Amino acid sequence: MPDKLPEKERITIKHNVRPADYRMHPMQMATDHYNIGYVISGDRRTITPTQSFDYHAGDVAMAPPFLYHYTIPQSSLPYESYIIKFSPDFIEPFCRQIGKYMIDELYEQKVCHFTRPSQEKICQMFHEMLYEYEKGTVYKEFILQGMLFRLFTTIWEERLADSTVYFRTPLSEKIIQSLYIIEQNYGSRLTLEYLAKKSGLSAAYFSRLFSEQLGMSFTDYLSDVRIRHVQSLLAQTDKTIMEIALETGFCHGDYLATQFKDKTGMTPSQFRRNSRSDESPQ
Repeated sequence: MPDKLPEKERITIKHNVRPADYRMHPMQMATDHYNIGYVISGDRRTITPTQSFDYHAGDVAMAPPFLYHYTIPQSSLPYESYIIKFSPDFIEPFCRQIGKYMIDELYEQKVCHFTRPSQEKICQMFHEMLYEYEKGTVYKEFILQGMLFRLFTTIWEERLADSTVYFRTPLSEKIIQSLYIIEQNYGSRLTLEYLAKKSGLSAAYFSRLFSEQLGMSFTDYLSDVRIRHVQSLLAQTDKTIMEIALETGFCHGDYLATQFKDKTGMTPSQFRRNSRSDESPQ
């Protein structure tokens, strides 16, 4: 069960830094608070009994009370975020003034994407709220209430058209566990038969179940996971293409290059140059 709000507090704010392989234990839910977080670094997938969705650096992710959910890593990047938890009564004045429709729609959407300038603005707002929370003045709740209301209106006004991919088919526990095994072992010679055996299912049934629930075959999903980790290594390290190929489950640099271009439209070298130029001072 996720941590409840501390006694007599209606809002908490934290800056979390977790390893890339951090995951929640399966299917937890908050009973007394909403969550809203800004992802500074990392790539995550949240899985619920009815849908799943991904979020990445620069996104705002939200979860209402009583939502059973489970999160798994989606890349090798550390997971860093700001997390705000608040009680339903904390935002009652906002709902009375503006209308609860805004909160309901944002929490139904669950993930909001933004332009780069908006990302920087919203990240700064989370940072300022954390600073105010940690000051611990006697009137911090009053100040944070106003800051939270401003945060919600900014998210509402500056969010991009929803481009989040939702997996609408409920995921079974066996598939959820298989996704975690893939994330932990993508660099090895994973096979559908191995995952099927770990799940206690026949290979044919597991293959059909995987495709039905994820919307793609096991082979395509594994390839996407590997390419995503290749992108992280190209952007974050100076390892050679051959070193990256061996680390991510591609047997040879040439095979990696072919698969990478098919998936991204760029060679690994082009992707590395582009990622480095994006980080150069303006």
